[in-house]
Amino acid sequence: MLPPAPPVTGRFSVLRGALLLVMTMLAGGSLPIASAQTAPAAAAATSLAPMVVAVDRSPTALDALPVRVDMFSSDRIQGAPGSTLDATLRESAAFSLFRRSGSLTANPTAQGVSLRGLGPSGASRSLVLLDGVPLNDPFGGWIAWGKLARLSLAGAEVVHGGGSGTWGNAALGGTVALFSQAPSTSGGGIVSTSYGSFSTWQVELSTSVPLSRGALRFDAAVVESDGFYVIAPGQRGPVDQPLDTRQRLGQLAWSLPVSPTVNATLTGRAFSETRGNGTPLQRNASEEGFFSLALDGHPDATRHWSATAYVQYQEFESFFSSVDTRRTTETPANDQFSVRSRAAGASFTHTWIHASPGAPRTGVGADVRWVEGETREDFLLTAGRFTRRRFAGGEQAFAGLFASHDRALAGALRGSVALRFDGWTLRDGHRREIDLGTQLPTRDDRFEDRDGSTFSPRLGLSLPLSPGLRCRAATYRAFRVPTLNEFHRPFRVGNINTEANPALRDETVTSFETGLDFDRGGLHLSGTLFTHDLDDAIANVTLSRTPTLVSRQRRNLDAVRVRGLEVSARWTPLAGVTAFVDLLWNDARVREAREQPSLTGTRLAQVPRQTVTAGLSWKAPSDFTIEARARWVGEQFEDDENTLRLAAATVVDLRVSRRLTAWLDGFVAGENLGSARVETGRSTEGLVTLDAPRRLRLGLQAHW
Repeated sequence: MLPPAPPVTGRFSVLRGALLLVMTMLAGGSLPIASAQTAPAAAAATSLAPMVVAVDRSPTALDALPVRVDMFSSDRIQGAPGSTLDATLRESAAFSLFRRSGSLTANPTAQGVSLRGLGPSGASRSLVLLDGVPLNDPFGGWIAWGKLARLSLAGAEVVHGGGSGTWGNAALGGTVALFSQAPSTSGGGIVSTSYGSFSTWQVELSTSVPLSRGALRFDAAVVESDGFYVIAPGQRGPVDQPLDTRQRLGQLAWSLPVSPTVNATLTGRAFSETRGNGTPLQRNASEEGFFSLALDGHPDATRHWSATAYVQYQEFESFFSSVDTRRTTETPANDQFSVRSRAAGASFTHTWIHASPGAPRTGVGADVRWVEGETREDFLLTAGRFTRRRFAGGEQAFAGLFASHDRALAGALRGSVALRFDGWTLRDGHRREIDLGTQLPTRDDRFEDRDGSTFSPRLGLSLPLSPGLRCRAATYRAFRVPTLNEFHRPFRVGNINTEANPALRDETVTSFETGLDFDRGGLHLSGTLFTHDLDDAIANVTLSRTPTLVSRQRRNLDAVRVRGLEVSARWTPLAGVTAFVDLLWNDARVREAREQPSLTGTRLAQVPRQTVTAGLSWKAPSDFTIEARARWVGEQFEDDENTLRLAAATVVDLRVSRRLTAWLDGFVAGENLGSARVETGRSTEGLVTLDAPRRLRLGLQAHW
């Protein structure tokens, strides 16, 4: 059932009414179809080109798509050297989080996804989906990667750029689509456990149990780590301590046939996490509850439909402090003691696929999403105690219609078009502050309700030039509405105070990309040229600075341009041996900033010009498997004014596993084997924070 909500009026009531109607129909079972979670399995069962779901929300052959897509199999995810999913996805040079640190150590608010360097932001300008449901935090837009059960994943698709705009809001930078394994009616499962550096203990489980009707899959994960020191050696003081982490995940999925042509999947998830942020006072914690119903229908060989409905509840808290220059004492700065958010949504997609190869394919659908959230926090320390309390937040609603069609145009030339129309509403935006001593209001802002609409088209062409060689081109437009966090919540970290901005405009990107793909005899080569024109990009803009305080505000930059080149090669010279190289070069610059003209011509913060990844997979004799990865990231800037430079860094990871019995594997893995100095942050006082040094772990993995 949907969480309770206050009465609404006007256009917002229309959006809310649409949401309630679709959710009610789904709960009653009167609509067909669900998530695309079966797509990777379907692709594995055929020798044709791999099928991609993340672009048009329905299975499309990879060699017919006009945009760049990276695909990760379940074996690639489970066998990678990294201990987290985001570490595995970094094998794609285009993929990164807001900062260089991984999700096991980064603050949750810094785990938003950046693709192609299209304006990194803690809020994530890219959409992350699990079985078609957004994983982006309802209030802040960032991603809690720990709530993903890696062992249950069937695969992942990473769509570069906004060419997957049929997903609507937040997909302007690209889409990361994750797919779950369907609960197996034959049973079986996998469990993995490891222990390593910094007392890091990790246990993951995914198992299926057949039932009289369908099957049940249970997923669980436990992660505990005492963590490492984030402050660079030589700058640490008595107040510094390691970044400890505690995560708990439990997930249950029940798949059952509703009719000979319709299957239903019910999924429930609970997740909790606590983290230390490097000093005794600075900690954060997260909790989530999630439930979804997905229906999937195949009326005949040429039609497929899916429908999904979900509800989500999240709670987040975080404590911030400032530390003196000698790092001997810390002073409370802000206690964000409760950020509560709720989300609910539904989607429907229907696809017509002609049986003959190369025949036209058409898809249509609609989706709705509602978000409500509020931060409650104490601030303004006086005489050792907080004297002010803030309540800030609001509601958002989105409704969209989309359609896609691709077909042969002339000879081997294939064309595609995707269209999406969205309407959105912001309601009940507020920022109230009270004096904790007198309980009297010191501020009571009520922001005007707003609404808007946007049109997101994509046109694409794909043309085989010779056997194994094809060219492709696409132009598209996508958008993102600011999160409630960006609109309403100010924050302070150290001596940097960042104000919210309820007048922020939505971001839009207009893009063009063209590329060549070659695939023959175990060799795959790909090259893509792209340009993204991002209008009204949201950035933390520096307004003033003093020796003790830097003042910033979230503001729209009028125009940003990101231009670049992607080159990748994957080669399988021998059975069991695969090598790959992936390169991203991009130039991300502010073209126009009328309110802050000094930023014109600067590079976007947190965007390196070059990123190169490389890897080798080898199924060696004596049942050994070796997985080696390397990632080089060029220098980048920490701040909007390009005054704080982060040095280039190279990280090498390795995993060696061996089959011990028919059902048991042993492995040893290392991340950042060279203990490279990876700078993740630099303050105006010159304080440098680092990603993890060398980390080793030893583990066992059992299958049944």
